[in-house]
This record gives sequence, C-alpha cells and structure tokens, in this order.
Amino acid sequence: MSYDGLLALIQQFGYAALFFALWLGIVGMPIPDEVIVMTGGAVTASGLLHVVPAFILTYLGVVSGLSLGYFLGRWLGTPMLERLKRKKKMDKYLAQSERLVTKYGSFALCIGYFFPVVRHVVPYLVGLGKMSFKRYALFSYTTGFVWTLIFFTLGRLVGDHAKEIGYFLHSYGLKLIWIPVAAIAVVAIVRFRRARRSQQGRSIQCVNSVNNVSSVKDQ
Repeated sequence: MSYDGLLALIQQFGYAALFFALWLGIVGMPIPDEVIVMTGGAVTASGLLHVVPAFILTYLGVVSGLSLGYFLGRWLGTPMLERLKRKKKMDKYLAQSERLVTKYGSFALCIGYFFPVVRHVVPYLVGLGKMSFKRYALFSYTTGFVWTLIFFTLGRLVGDHAKEIGYFLHSYGLKLIWIPVAAIAVVAIVRFRRARRSQQGRSIQCVNSVNNVSSVKDQ
C-alpha cells in the first residue's frame, strides 16, 4: 500500500484506518509506523479528523500491534523465532533485539520503541521469555503513549510534510529522536510565552479600565 493509499483509506474509513494500519504493522505494513502516526496528526491539523478520537485510535493501534507481538511470542514460542532467524533481512533486527533484552531487561521495551522493526521484535522476545502481561503492559503501554504523543504532535506541526519527515525519522530511529522532542518543546515554549503576554496585556487593560472609571468618579 502506498502513502496515497493510506490517505485514501483515512478519507474513506476515518479513525478506523489509523487503528488497523498500525495494528497490522506487526505483519509488515509497507508504510513505517512513524509515518502513519505523523499522518494521523497531520490530518487533524487539516481538519479532516478530530484530534482527541484520532489520537486515541492511533494510540490503541500502536499498543494493539505490539501486544499482538507479545502474545505471538507466548503462544508460538521458539518455532516462530527459528523461522524468523532464517530470513536474512531479520538477522540484524533479531540480534539487536536480543542484545537489548539481555542488557536492559524490561527497559528494552522502552528503548526498542525508537528503533524501526526492533519495536516489533522485542515484544515477541519478552513474550517468548514469559514476561508477565502486567509487567509488559506497564513498560510497553506507557512508552507507547509517549512515543505516539511525540510523533502525533509532530505530525500536527509539520502538516503536509509528514510523509517526508516521517520517513527520514524512520531511517535514523533513536539517533534523531531529539528532533521531534526539541520541536515540541520549542512550540510549547512559544505558545506559553504568547499566552503569558496576552494575559499580561489583558491585565494591563483591566487596570487601565479601572483607573479610567475611578478618574470619572473623582470628576
């Protein structure tokens, strides 16, 4: 499916398209998760979808896809892992995921979110290792919320450039995660300063109005 196809699905099916596009990411959707999430934010900025339901369905799609990986690990076990190892393209991702799990344990779920493909492999490995679902949900769903919020918000900020920037961030993963974080922080600071100046302006106007009223009474 092409990016234009994704936009067509969103136009036709709305919020459900965001959910299923991310839920099916575990089976190898041709469009990166970063691009889909950022597109979800972009279409809310254009007014095609409402912000809150779009974000909720996007987040549910992200965690549903990753939870599917966890349960596949628990249910299918080692045979599926051996099958993945036979695929040449998966070798480096499996090796990287195994190193993360070995070195960081549960926190590999947090770190793995910011690496393409690895984010889908790590849940499978911890499911295979019989991590409790309660513990899995604690680490995965919390990080998933932060990850989704970052890229969804960035999508709202960049609008029509969501595709290009999404693919760029997908290619570099964790190395460039500071970019969306910094962008969001800058926008938040600018908006806060504008709101503060506006509030100060209203306060000054209010004081001036009171002074004017007092002057009229004195006369």
